Amino acid sequence: MQTTFKVPAEDLTRQYQQIQGEIAAAIDEVLPSGKYTLGPNLEKFESEFAEYCGVKHCIGISNGTEALHITLAAMGVDPGDEVITQANTYVATSFAVNYRGATPVFVDIEPEYFNMDVKKIEEKITERTKVIIPVHMYGHPVDMQPIMELAQKCNLKVLEDASHAHGATYNGARTGSLGDAAAFSFYPSKVLGAYGDAGGIVTNDDLLNERIRVLRYMGQEVKHTHQVIGYQQRLDPIQAAILSVKLKHLEEWITKRHEIAELYNQLLSDLPIKLPQEADWARHVYYMYTIHSWERDALSDYLEIHGIGTQKIYASPVPMQPCYRYLEYSVDDIPVASQYADLLLCLPMFPELTRNEVRTVSDAIHRFYDEVEK
Repeated sequence: MQTTFKVPAEDLTRQYQQIQGEIAAAIDEVLPSGKYTLGPNLEKFESEFAEYCGVKHCIGISNGTEALHITLAAMGVDPGDEVITQANTYVATSFAVNYRGATPVFVDIEPEYFNMDVKKIEEKITERTKVIIPVHMYGHPVDMQPIMELAQKCNLKVLEDASHAHGATYNGARTGSLGDAAAFSFYPSKVLGAYGDAGGIVTNDDLLNERIRVLRYMGQEVKHTHQVIGYQQRLDPIQAAILSVKLKHLEEWITKRHEIAELYNQLLSDLPIKLPQEADWARHVYYMYTIHSWERDALSDYLEIHGIGTQKIYASPVPMQPCYRYLEYSVDDIPVASQYADLLLCLPMFPELTRNEVRTVSDAIHRFYDEVEK
């Protein structure tokens, strides 16, 4: 039986209720047009999102996983190559590498922002390394400058996995504009989410843009002339129209996420838990409000019993998943990611969460720790 939470971890219906008129109008514009693949609505969103990210090109893709996969293909990743990424991401990041016949190489994370430890990348580079994929976890950007400098020195490409971080900034520049290209997921619960699977790729590289556009639609630039083996991974125009509506509200929603995070910070600061940090050079967009607790599992169970939803994202480092046993990683290879997989807990976070609901969560966590101390 599914639990009904008085404070859910996420609730997509509240946002829809606020904008349902705009959404209906956008869909009603698409359906009479007869343009149900590619077409003007997709081009409109691509132009808008490229401008938002501060880049020249956006290519709408069917989902975030394929955005990663197709970009790696366009970057020339082939069987036998290696791609470096971090151990605490979602498996889609590394699966995209496997789809190319390449090998994912995992680095540990740093403990402050739960992102790739940039100091540990260089030791993983070999003559087979082609690409580095930093993942902006939970909405906080990775420290990108040293990665870009290392990539330039070693002649590598950098593909941002920005699926958690729509609108986040690094030294004033938005995620998506920091690497050679970036892959976004527009999964419904993301900071910018569609009403179904959707994704996108952004880049300033004209040649990469051309390759990706050919690859996403059956390897063709001119219809029925197939230059390469391609894919059928276009973003649906209805989802594009929905995303155009939601993009207009994105900054407002990010501001609300910040306000919720600030309230959590105030209310929880007296407890023996580590709260999410925000670097001076970053704008965190709080896709997740992720705390570090030595009592993580007991706290999560307690909150569930008291009607409060939480999430454990992600409860196992990727290289420790059964599908990656063949790589023979151990806890000693990724000690921080391994430890944090047992300690990180995502509290309720979405723009429509009320201040009273945040206080309800805080009160319950305080009661839990009061009982722990007895």
